[in-house]
Amino acid sequence: MKLRFACGLFVTSLLLAACGGGNDGDGFVYPGKDGAALPFTTLQTLNNADKTAIRNGGFGSAMAPHPTLAGHFYAMTDRGPNADPLAGAIPGGKFFPVPTFTPQIGLFKLDDKGQITLVRTVALKDPKGRSITGLPNSAFGSTGEVAYNLDGSKVTLDPDGSGVQGVDESGLDPEGLVALADGSFWVSDEYGPHMVHFDASGKEIARINPFAADPRNRAGRVLPPELAKRWPNRGMEGLAITPDGKTLVGIMQSNLYNPTSAVGSINLTRIVTMQLDTGARAQYLYKQDAAGLANSDIVALSATSFLVIERDTKFFGRDTGTVRKNLYKIDIAKATNVDASSSTLNHPAITRDTATGLLVNGKTLELVAKDGGTDNNYATGWAALAAVGIQPVVKTLVYDAVREMAYPHDKMEGLWVIDATRVGIVNDDDFAIEPNGTGGVRQKVLGNGKVDANTLHVVKLAAPLY
Repeated sequence: MKLRFACGLFVTSLLLAACGGGNDGDGFVYPGKDGAALPFTTLQTLNNADKTAIRNGGFGSAMAPHPTLAGHFYAMTDRGPNADPLAGAIPGGKFFPVPTFTPQIGLFKLDDKGQITLVRTVALKDPKGRSITGLPNSAFGSTGEVAYNLDGSKVTLDPDGSGVQGVDESGLDPEGLVALADGSFWVSDEYGPHMVHFDASGKEIARINPFAADPRNRAGRVLPPELAKRWPNRGMEGLAITPDGKTLVGIMQSNLYNPTSAVGSINLTRIVTMQLDTGARAQYLYKQDAAGLANSDIVALSATSFLVIERDTKFFGRDTGTVRKNLYKIDIAKATNVDASSSTLNHPAITRDTATGLLVNGKTLELVAKDGGTDNNYATGWAALAAVGIQPVVKTLVYDAVREMAYPHDKMEGLWVIDATRVGIVNDDDFAIEPNGTGGVRQKVLGNGKVDANTLHVVKLAAPLY
């Protein structure tokens, strides 16, 4: 019998006891739920009121176990330090305090005291071997964002040599990570969304996105076109691969703006599967607990069951109202494949559109939910989908991090299934900066006043995952 991710491996039950960490002579222990901080360096210190230190750091957008080294894990940055300007001050603008930053994957290891050290980093590169940046795409995956320096001037960097400043066609905002046994990585991002395959050195070797005209796409592999209507900065937040290594599984952070941004914020998001050998794809709906929440990571437990993060952006102890940081086990086995390529849905109300996907009475799935009203969080809209045979994934709460450990961070984003009852989670510290409310940035702090930092917590679940 095979078990899922004991110390990052698929191993037989006979080997499970040999890789528990710390007490078995393997040289490492897992930190407890109080956590262990990941190391960081300082990229720069701003000459502002609180002398804000921009940290690197930032290794919290995703994590994955090393496929062969026990006690080692990968953690990944996003596009780099960034912040929103004051509303209306720079329409469509985004501050990039360090526009030269290259998104990167760090390999970390645990020691015999549960502390963490950085072994090495893998800087992500384009197909020509040039370091990419986190600057927005200009064509395939443009969010409409314009990159600005903190002083309000436009970023003049031209990293892809296109002659257009402030953009990078190979730029990524990485959020999902899969580490393969051959040393390569699959990464998903929030721009395209793109799924990008990098070799062990970090060089791009393949790409899959929703843009059929993009020549970089792996032949015969295209994501559903409607995913290009992702809510900017809320694209493909999590990425997994099935145990047989044949199917990538991506989860969108929030609902699509499908057909337009008038959809606003609802509690419907999408999961997409892509078979690497055939290009066959499927989509499934995920019903969030409330509108505006985020799904931040996904890990495969079997061919159809997964562990996912569902969260808000609040700090426990700093923000008021309900704070949500939850882990759900989900199953797609009985969910409806809502991809336009599916031939199983034949209700007369259902049609298909090349740009917006499956339609119900001429409306996108997002509009069906939106127009269903806000009673019981779009219950009428979900009932309308059920009436034509569309069912979301089944989800079961397995861990409430606020209730169980007063989880202090706002962005629970990385997920590591260690074994059947232990899970590692890491937060995105946003390079320890946040908007200051007056047009600049300040140090990002927790409810207890401490500076936020990437921190690995290992928690014990009440019931086995498998």
